[in-house]
Amino acid sequence: MTLGSKKIATVAIKMALTETRDEEKALKAQFTQEGIKTAAVDFGGDFITAVKKIVERAVVAAKREGVIKETHADEGAVAGATREALSQIMPKAVGLNVGGKVGIARAGDHVSVAVFFGIGLLHLDEVAIGLGHRAVA
Repeated sequence: MTLGSKKIATVAIKMALTETRDEEKALKAQFTQEGIKTAAVDFGGDFITAVKKIVERAVVAAKREGVIKETHADEGAVAGATREALSQIMPKAVGLNVGGKVGIARAGDHVSVAVFFGIGLLHLDEVAIGLGHRAVA
């Protein structure tokens, strides 16, 4: 199978949708066999104040798991894709609490970041997925 942007985006979404660490580890092992590097990280809090933390956590998780190298280009690709994903759900999330997971996937030049949010107040939750992609050499 070709590891293009659509496949890598799908993998990032699947990583963001995992509910347990065991499920996350199993998917990571499966995707590693397919030549795809992955990472995932949880987050939560007030959306406006959480944006910076979410971007930072995505970059740190990607470096820690070997998805990217410690270069400006790689770090910028993950940060930019994360910001793009966050901007897609911003209209629903501003002023509310969010909680969820960031999924990151990379193969070759393709890097995708998916954010899966529960957005809400008390028990009146909305759900949203944002997705960003970057090409990096």
